[in-house]
Amino acid sequence: MIEWFIHDRFATKVEKLATGDPSYLELQQQFEPETWLANAAHRVSQLQVVTHSLKAIHPDAKGTNLYVEPGPLVQNGLVGSHCLPADFQGDVVGNAAALDVYKFLKLEWQGRSLLGLALDFDEVLIDALSQDREKAKSWMRAFASITEPKGKPSSHVRGKQIYWLVGDDPTDNESYHLLAPLYATALTHRFYAQVSPNAWFFGDHNKAARKALKDKAPFEGGYISYPNLAAQKMGGTKPQNISQLNSERGGQNYLLASLPPNWESREIYAPMREPFRAFKRRPAVRKIVDELKRFLEVGPAKNMHTRDLRDDLTVMLVDELMLFTFDIHSLTPGWTTDEKCQLAPEEQYWLDPGRADEDGEFAEARRRSDWHAAVSSRAAIWLNRELGHKSRLHFGDAEHHRWERQFEGVMTEFRRQLNDLQDALRDEEDMEALA
Repeated sequence: MIEWFIHDRFATKVEKLATGDPSYLELQQQFEPETWLANAAHRVSQLQVVTHSLKAIHPDAKGTNLYVEPGPLVQNGLVGSHCLPADFQGDVVGNAAALDVYKFLKLEWQGRSLLGLALDFDEVLIDALSQDREKAKSWMRAFASITEPKGKPSSHVRGKQIYWLVGDDPTDNESYHLLAPLYATALTHRFYAQVSPNAWFFGDHNKAARKALKDKAPFEGGYISYPNLAAQKMGGTKPQNISQLNSERGGQNYLLASLPPNWESREIYAPMREPFRAFKRRPAVRKIVDELKRFLEVGPAKNMHTRDLRDDLTVMLVDELMLFTFDIHSLTPGWTTDEKCQLAPEEQYWLDPGRADEDGEFAEARRRSDWHAAVSSRAAIWLNRELGHKSRLHFGDAEHHRWERQFEGVMTEFRRQLNDLQDALRDEEDMEALA
């Protein structure tokens, strides 16, 4: 298994090289099993497997991360990391270039990962690593160290710190412990997998349960629902900077509603013409556009920090466009049939998808249209115009394409999810008609 993994990585590296190429021969030496294992045991120090991480608190925080097995934790009636099963998935922080080492440690033999075997100092793994037992033990200790904190325990000015009263006198400094909360990333990933709408809403069991509820019929097994979920984004456009699991989720994390909402109601009006004019009237949109304009007018240095901040502000604007879209979708379907509506067809397909349920011709035209691409292009044109309004900024095709790519990435995924939801609801109606 170990030799297979190393050979597979070697084959990937040399697939475009001729066997006589000097680079091929160099890689061949690097991927000799003992050579690669020695190098992996050295590079593993650049990674740490964690269950609780600091960067999720703040991406620039530098300090201690922890790996804590759930089994020994105190079991109580609250939901916490102690609830994780034995096969929970640990997260990884550190140098992304060394992640192949972690992939190696995730390999399983007889139902156990190589990392688990290394942590138990398993004799079978020692024999498999090398015929030189001392060398194998040294590598195993290095691999097992991936779960250990790096350096002395420390927090950071950008981490959270709480003074917790443990004595009786709040005026006595010695009566406090200083706590440094970490983010339970392993628990978050398990939670995300369970509450994601793709996991529970579209399942056959829940579809049958919803039909029974609608028919007021008994149903065995209950029904799962997570109303009023909030989405928390971590890492902006660089979710991999937080952790591996955060990157796998695209930076998305779900939060349960812990309090009843207390929203200020506002009337939603149908944008009968120029939807981006209505979009601009949203206070959050004006604030983000003004902040992006001020930032660009300063003429910031062309470096990674500048690009990240610019991209983060654009992502916030894209999120606001999604909220605007959801608000308009709450209107009664078919509002675009009003004779006062002057929206282009693509804008109608975008903002009035419910009309497709009653208008077959509209539904077919919408299905064939690349409306998400057209809307993304218009959003980019609108943003270029807003940033250049009463400003010395002048943007051309390059900036338009940059904004368009960011809008279109989200709009394409939004269209896919919307189509999936409409298909699911349509399937339910078909089932009801057959019943």
